[in-house]
Amino acid sequence: MRSRTPHHGRLVGRSSMPNARTASARTAVSSRVTRTTRRTTTFVAAAVFALTAGLLSPLAAGTAVAAGDPDDYCDQQCADILPPGANGSATLAEILAHKVFGTQPQHAEDQLAAYDSLSSGYPSLTDAQLGDFFDDASFGVSKAETESVTSPRADVTITRDKKYGIPHIKGTTRYGTEFGAGYAAGQDRMWLIDLFRHIGRGELTSFAGGALANQGLEQEFWPQAPYTEDDLQKQVDYIRAHNGARGEQAMNDAQAYIDGLNAYREKAKKGRYFPGEYDLTGKIDPITNAGDIEPFKVTDMIALASVVGGLFGNGGGEVDQALSLLSAQQKYGVEKGTRVWESLRQRDDPETVSTIHDGTAFPYAGKPENAAGLALPDAGSVTKEPLLFDRTGSAAQAKPAKDPVEAPKELKPLQGVFDDGVLPSDLFSGDASRKGMSNALLVSGEKTASGHPIAVFGPQTGYFAPQLLMQQELQGPGISARGVSFAGVGMYVQLGRGQDYSWSATSAGQDITDTYAVELCDTDGSAATKDSTGYRYHGTCTPMEKLERVNSWKPTLADSTAKGSYRMRVFRTHYGIVTHRATVGGKPVAYTSLRSTYRHEADSIVGFQMLNDPGYVKDAKSFQDAASHIAYAFNWFYADSRDIAYYNSGSNPVRAANVDGTFPVKAEPAYEWKDFDPADNTSALTPPEQHPRSVDQDYYVSWNNKQAKGYTAANLSLGSVHRADLLDDRVKALADKGGVTRASLTRAMADAAVTDLRGEDVLPTLLKVIRTRPVTDPAQAAAVQRLESWLDDGARRQETSKGSKKYGHSDAVRIMDAWWPRLVEAEFKPGLGDGLYSSLTSLLTVDESPSAAHGPTGAHAGSAFQYGWWGYVSKDLRAVLGETVEGPLGAKYCGAGDLSACRTTLLTTLAEAAAVPAGQVYPGDDSCAAGDQWCSDAIIHRALGGITHAPFQWQNRPTYQQVVEFPRHR
Repeated sequence: MRSRTPHHGRLVGRSSMPNARTASARTAVSSRVTRTTRRTTTFVAAAVFALTAGLLSPLAAGTAVAAGDPDDYCDQQCADILPPGANGSATLAEILAHKVFGTQPQHAEDQLAAYDSLSSGYPSLTDAQLGDFFDDASFGVSKAETESVTSPRADVTITRDKKYGIPHIKGTTRYGTEFGAGYAAGQDRMWLIDLFRHIGRGELTSFAGGALANQGLEQEFWPQAPYTEDDLQKQVDYIRAHNGARGEQAMNDAQAYIDGLNAYREKAKKGRYFPGEYDLTGKIDPITNAGDIEPFKVTDMIALASVVGGLFGNGGGEVDQALSLLSAQQKYGVEKGTRVWESLRQRDDPETVSTIHDGTAFPYAGKPENAAGLALPDAGSVTKEPLLFDRTGSAAQAKPAKDPVEAPKELKPLQGVFDDGVLPSDLFSGDASRKGMSNALLVSGEKTASGHPIAVFGPQTGYFAPQLLMQQELQGPGISARGVSFAGVGMYVQLGRGQDYSWSATSAGQDITDTYAVELCDTDGSAATKDSTGYRYHGTCTPMEKLERVNSWKPTLADSTAKGSYRMRVFRTHYGIVTHRATVGGKPVAYTSLRSTYRHEADSIVGFQMLNDPGYVKDAKSFQDAASHIAYAFNWFYADSRDIAYYNSGSNPVRAANVDGTFPVKAEPAYEWKDFDPADNTSALTPPEQHPRSVDQDYYVSWNNKQAKGYTAANLSLGSVHRADLLDDRVKALADKGGVTRASLTRAMADAAVTDLRGEDVLPTLLKVIRTRPVTDPAQAAAVQRLESWLDDGARRQETSKGSKKYGHSDAVRIMDAWWPRLVEAEFKPGLGDGLYSSLTSLLTVDESPSAAHGPTGAHAGSAFQYGWWGYVSKDLRAVLGETVEGPLGAKYCGAGDLSACRTTLLTTLAEAAAVPAGQVYPGDDSCAAGDQWCSDAIIHRALGGITHAPFQWQNRPTYQQVVEFPRHR
């Protein structure tokens, strides 16, 4: 009989002694035509030696390697990585040891060093060296590599490898396989799963404490996806009833997964090796073990899926766009104001980088010639719907008071570990599309050295400790896959590889959320006001449905926030959730937000089931068919030994003729989605052939950019300069040259990951304007020279050497960071006026440099340069220079169109920026001293539990990443 250790319920092979089970903390680890070409020329030239070396390596040549699993056709040419580590669970003793001694639980951060090292090690990377920066993603674990084997049931084993401790789940029955997946999820992510099911239910403060960040987070999320328990169960029933045998199987799999998760929950509680956060938050007494961990339910998975939808669902924002349009019309008049606003909206910018670049168009959500049903608000009438009521105690305080509990001496180091919240308060703030941060690079076999396609791709889901994603391998009847899944909904691998294919995704951004203006009324027949809680549905005054959450908290060891409570309230209509109130033509209305995936948070489960089924996905076409069953708005990419493919998924509603989804529309039958039925929020959806899709284009890149010509952007960011240009320029150069290898494609990604988009793609045009005449002022000339030297050296934000924590060309980087917001304001604000400029900056932030804490992703988040005015600046300056601009702005702004005045504006703001000291450019925070440029950029895992990790070098790349080249096919 096997002997189990207390920790995770795993077998001996992982010592139960605390000092052996923890490891020392590791050292922290101008238009597209005129864009400068020196960067990609240098990049390709530098790759020659490494390319040759890669061709000489056995794996690069496609030599068959004896596979440990007969169903693995990758022959050790599939690799992946997910920092910080696979183990996202720590007992109270491990958390205390971490706080006092700096130790880490085993496998908590053993992927971080390799991930971090790529930013400095990529220039000379060869295929043979990929293992220094990625893990072998082959199926199975050899006996020599096995750390432990656990059998929670007779029909499943969970084998963990020595190197990283990743669970490899193998079942002889379908139920056993999914039970094992749930059990392993409990071992690695139980606290995180519990945390997120409470976020999904709008109960974070009641569960984790009343910290201000916790309050802010649940107040941002819950109004986006408010559900009753009955609503959650109906979604389970809907999947069973409307998806045939696959829907039934999916819910059976979900139940088995939950059964496995609960089995581990019970064992961990009895064995006292559950996550220590339960002790810290008062759920379980650390001395007596009194208390409990609430059992998990299938409806928890719906709540968890709603969190994923809140993070990565897309569209919306029509009220803010309407207000911005009105500001433009007030500034310029209706006709010119509309023209100017539309030029800035960039619905279908001809200069923007597109994933499908062969000219194929996929029209969707375009601007109608004569929009019908518009419901623009009367000036000054818009008010946001109130959310909070009945605040008591600390909930009524702008800065909540602290009331620390009495703590035993030995636990004092853990006092207040969650005083700043368990998650950032802005995790769900703003347009959800702002959370898309993933990238993909794929090259067809015609352009590679081996003749087989190559892919380097992955999702950027932020940096958390533990990660939101969890690594696993699943092998069982009808399931064969390895990769990652969001913790708590991991009955299938959501991004990863199958037997002879791999797939990944980036957030797409198409608009699947619309805003309706419902006419208000009072059911008692009295005159309607903006505060009325009735609305007209198909002519009948209908009461709004009131949904509420009452949350209360008291101080715990982890969160010292004093006792408090409040009530959250939203109103739900047949047209969605009320977000604002206003008047339209003098009549009171409520603006509602209707997302096509609302009430369908987990419908995508069927698509993921298909992707995991080797009997279903056999080629590019079957992959596209599987992806078409995914409701969320994602760009899906595929590679096998023969083809690369792309498919844009999402429940794209079919809008009524001439409806403009960019603005609010009247809530009347004529303007509803086609075949709209509010009972289950169903409607006609665009068929798969109308979604952007492609097979075997020469290459694909995606970094949350435009999908294809005609496919309307859901936000203002998809302009002439986009961070996907950093990939497109490099991959196009590689593909044109041919002989692409896994290493050369990885280098392209890694080089883009440390490059400043403004420096590479906008600075050449800025300098072109400045150099129209000699620069005579010494201070200005010195600043220009620094910027030019930085540009000549690649415009990177990169350490001088690994671990130096100092940037090369650091002063140029400082100048650019200080200059950009100043130059944008000086260039555009005088022409746009205060009101319109302010309105536009609320829709599209001016800057998103790595150190921009004000940006959509916050500080230390890794992802950067997705949102900013770089496209506006490029178009405007090129117009002032007299160059041809496709899709020009509606006016010339820099210097009011005068080149000399524009040049003066740029030089004046440059001089101001050059004089700003580093301490002001990088003001410091809880993690970094003022003036520490490297640290201000550095990535820091946001702790969701008691374990933290040291900052590491900024790099703009996926959190989980695969490098794949299949040499064979079934």
